[in-house]
Amino acid sequence: MENMLFWLIIFTPGWTLIDGSETEQDLMWHLRKVPRIVNEKTFHLTSPTFKADAKVAVNRVCGIECQKELPAPSLSELEDYLSYETVFENGTRTFTRVKVQDLVLEPTQNVSTRGASVRRKRQVYGTDSRFSILDKRFLTSFPFSTAVKLSTGCSGILVSPQHVLTAAHCVHNGKDYVKASKKLRVGLLKMRNKGGGKKRRGSKRSRREANGGDQREGTKENLQETAKGGRRRKESGRGQRVAEGRPSFQWTRVKNTHIPKGWARGGREDAALDYDYALLELKRAHKKKYMELGISPTIKKLPGGMIHFSGFDNDRADELVYRFCSVSDESNDLLYQYCDAESGSTGSGIYLRLKDPDKKNWKRKIIAIYSGHQWVDVKGVQKDYNVAVRITPLKYAQICLWIHGNDANCAYG
Repeated sequence: MENMLFWLIIFTPGWTLIDGSETEQDLMWHLRKVPRIVNEKTFHLTSPTFKADAKVAVNRVCGIECQKELPAPSLSELEDYLSYETVFENGTRTFTRVKVQDLVLEPTQNVSTRGASVRRKRQVYGTDSRFSILDKRFLTSFPFSTAVKLSTGCSGILVSPQHVLTAAHCVHNGKDYVKASKKLRVGLLKMRNKGGGKKRRGSKRSRREANGGDQREGTKENLQETAKGGRRRKESGRGQRVAEGRPSFQWTRVKNTHIPKGWARGGREDAALDYDYALLELKRAHKKKYMELGISPTIKKLPGGMIHFSGFDNDRADELVYRFCSVSDESNDLLYQYCDAESGSTGSGIYLRLKDPDKKNWKRKIIAIYSGHQWVDVKGVQKDYNVAVRITPLKYAQICLWIHGNDANCAYG
């Protein structure tokens, strides 16, 4: 029954889980004018050391009630949070101050930087409802083909022919850049070659990096596993079909990385979970279909209150894992949900499928970035959620600026 529901969701264009209260208008993307973010001045910074541990340096996360008590940030505070660092492939680093224009401040806006202590424990709740995508017809087809793997062990999503959106903590722990981000690479999905074909140069490196960038010993083990897999495929025709469906990765170097100052606080303050997102520019463009950015609607505007995302969970090696679930609660910047997920899936793009108001066809857009498991304070009690960072109009404007280099194409989102 579970598998049947999965295939219904994938194959039926208009399929969505609704409770009967949604109207056709609710199931459409609504373009709105977004604020402008303009680069003001860029400074050169000292090169990072790339010695930080991957552990996230977020010490306190504000709960829903806590956020309601926080004052709305001023325009100057927002401009400070949205100013950003850029780290280049050669190790140099810059800091860019931005100005925000055409913004209407709302009294309900807030940030979540203070509250209950963070503890990381579980990310799967009850019965595991994740689906491993093993069929090669879907692994290399949209939307699953937009999922990518980072050499730091996280996931990400293609948002342009040359850009990947991911979580900031995948490359920066809130105080400094993590060790594995010094020579950052992104793995794009491809299918393993069938036996008998000519091997491509660099395939050994791809296998190493797909397993966390291990050295020669790891390659030996991979070759042994490949040999074992070959024997198993001979033993079973069904095993052969599954093995051919396992993805491998075409690894591409990252040219530069953008991280908002709201996250990269440099040790002066705690990183704000609201800003746990980063954009990676690839050294060479890909030819895959990518997923467009969208602005996160409120829970009431989510079809059936459901979200979707795919990533490379560490407990399912070499498998792309898809899941969908309902959102339990929200703040202005975060979605609180119980989507089953394990480490490795953080940085995945969370998306919706709604109707394009002009063309009347169904279209997927990214509306949040999966950040991971957090404990937050809810009415004085610690409660655990899996948390995603919403793409707000301001964040949309910033990410769009990073992608295009100017705000000319970022007026509506």
